[in-house]
Amino acid sequence: MNQGTEIVIKPQRGWVPLNLGELWEFRGLLYFLTWRDVKVKYKQSVLGVAWVIFRPLITMAIFSLLFGRLGKFPSEGVPYPIFVFLGLLPWTFFSASLTETTMSLVTSTNLISKIYFPRIIIPVSAGLANLLDFVVSMSMLLIMMFYYKVVPQPGILLAPALVLAIFVAMLGPGLLFSAVNVRYRDVKYIIPFLVQIWMFVTPVIYPVSFVPEKYRLLMYLNPVAGPIEAFRAAVLGHTAINATGLFISMAVSVALFFAGLLYFRRVERTFADVI
Repeated sequence: MNQGTEIVIKPQRGWVPLNLGELWEFRGLLYFLTWRDVKVKYKQSVLGVAWVIFRPLITMAIFSLLFGRLGKFPSEGVPYPIFVFLGLLPWTFFSASLTETTMSLVTSTNLISKIYFPRIIIPVSAGLANLLDFVVSMSMLLIMMFYYKVVPQPGILLAPALVLAIFVAMLGPGLLFSAVNVRYRDVKYIIPFLVQIWMFVTPVIYPVSFVPEKYRLLMYLNPVAGPIEAFRAAVLGHTAINATGLFISMAVSVALFFAGLLYFRRVERTFADVI
């Protein structure tokens, strides 16, 4: 009887480059984990996926009352509910993905400790699972725009590219936080506070024009500021997309992505021992 080949997996030292070929081989696992996260999210929930619509709608109603009616925040000639909803859609996708990506490794302990596969698949799948929520919420946006007689502009065709930019902006910090969370569980308590503060320094409930001009460049160092502003401008066409601001935010996103990937790849060999 012939004996099979024995494969020994040993940890490598130093920087471990990302093996794109190996990731392609495990693409089926990425799909499986993404679909698993989608199903688990709304399992045994009475309203199920309807929560995807209710959460941004309720948040929009509260923000419209507090900041639109009482605070008199400007909305650049657009009905404030539409304006803020267009900010909340990409922001909710970003914040939910960041939170779930951060916790993804810890909630997949059994997989990590028992079988080998590229660990980066876990946080990536956790982020991708929120794409369905985004698509469902977009349908609600179109209904709202019809109600307020706001016509979507041709720039809406840029929405997929801008959502991808937001996903990249999330993935860098997400990889970093998920890896740190394996060793230091305090991260799960920090993330909610970070997300709350992050939202108010992002043009979600106000336009960038509301910020004094001398601070706008600083705002675009926020990796999601440029894509969210561009997403709103692309859908409404009420103002031109700020290419400079978008480029700055995307450059920061790419830098954060490689920083997060570098740390993730550096420590992932220890996940099974620490988790």
